[in-house]
Amino acid sequence: MKLRNGTYHLIKSAIADFKRNKIRTFLTSLGITIGVMSVVMLIALGLGLKNYISEQFEGLGANLIMVMGGSGLGGGGDEGGGFSGPAGMFGSVIEFDERDVSSLRRIQEIEYVVPTYFKSLSIEAEDNEETGYVMGVNEEFFGLMNSEMLEGNVFDKSDLQGRTKVAVLGHNLSENLFGEAGDGAGRTIRVDNMRLKVIGVLEKTGDREMDKAAVIPYTTTFASLNPDKTFWSIYLGVTSEDDVETASEKAEETLLKRYKEDEFSITEQSEILSTVNQIFAVLNAILVAIGSISLLVGGIGIMNIMYATVTERTKEIGIRRAIGATKKDILVQFLAESVVLSTLGGLVGLLLSVLIVMAIRIFFPAAINTLAVVIAFGVSGFIGVFFGVFPAKRAADLPPIVAIKYE
Repeated sequence: MKLRNGTYHLIKSAIADFKRNKIRTFLTSLGITIGVMSVVMLIALGLGLKNYISEQFEGLGANLIMVMGGSGLGGGGDEGGGFSGPAGMFGSVIEFDERDVSSLRRIQEIEYVVPTYFKSLSIEAEDNEETGYVMGVNEEFFGLMNSEMLEGNVFDKSDLQGRTKVAVLGHNLSENLFGEAGDGAGRTIRVDNMRLKVIGVLEKTGDREMDKAAVIPYTTTFASLNPDKTFWSIYLGVTSEDDVETASEKAEETLLKRYKEDEFSITEQSEILSTVNQIFAVLNAILVAIGSISLLVGGIGIMNIMYATVTERTKEIGIRRAIGATKKDILVQFLAESVVLSTLGGLVGLLLSVLIVMAIRIFFPAAINTLAVVIAFGVSGFIGVFFGVFPAKRAADLPPIVAIKYE
């Protein structure tokens, strides 16, 4: 009870002192407020970006497995990771063909098999021209990616068999070419001197490549775009998460009958997410380090103000020592004031961050986690102790007689 009363008295005394100079108190705590808010917001935005990417994967209609030439996304080999990317664009070892597609389709656990041709090209419509991406796929692509239509329809198996010159446009590409995204349906585009009828426009996905893509039957690319009839990757979709590992193993066994182990890679959706999580763990650490600079500046501000306070209250310190206060009493008093000042600043910074995140969440999945709250209170309290102990010790070491005579 004595300890509780002592703590209450210290906090009450500190707040009473702050009220005597409200402007100085506000400006001092503002440094900590901005510092805490910077760190919390950086963590919240980093976490929001991670959530956004995770949501993109969760939006797929099936568990995705990517088969790519070279090291692909998964790294592979003893030398570790690295993204080799599309064949021909990043120099992967092999390209796949329809024979590989047929072989993979025989695997019982795999529901979707989507060969993918990908190329950046100039896409024209009437008087407009945009640089976009031509994606040659089959009709299963839209089910695998859980695509939603803004206008029109997707192509089907008959379009694939007939090498029909049709296209489904990404939202941004259609908008840039025709003014309104939905206006693209029913119009005509030109790609590499080939006229394609737009039969549908996809809803906005947030994926840069997908939103700027013209998705066409892969057989249609065989005419002039892809005369070698090859694919830089094959996407596989598995409905049950329990079958992903089995499907990956069987896909690898199938491809090893034709290619060497280091000529291709198989990457599961979970592996991609794991890599993303590792990247964001490092990114968050860097963001916290950057935001901590603001906290350091705020801490130095508290130390300066507390030194000024000690100087102003030198006579008060002398009187307290003369009537029996110990060095420890003086040290604890000034240290408490420093801690209360920084904690209040941290609390205000946290509350402002929460309000900002609530506003941002309408457009972006930012979030405040436990780490952010711990940093807000823990770091601000630590700063109060660390930067407050020096002026507090100076106050405690003042000789009582000298302090009383101080003018």
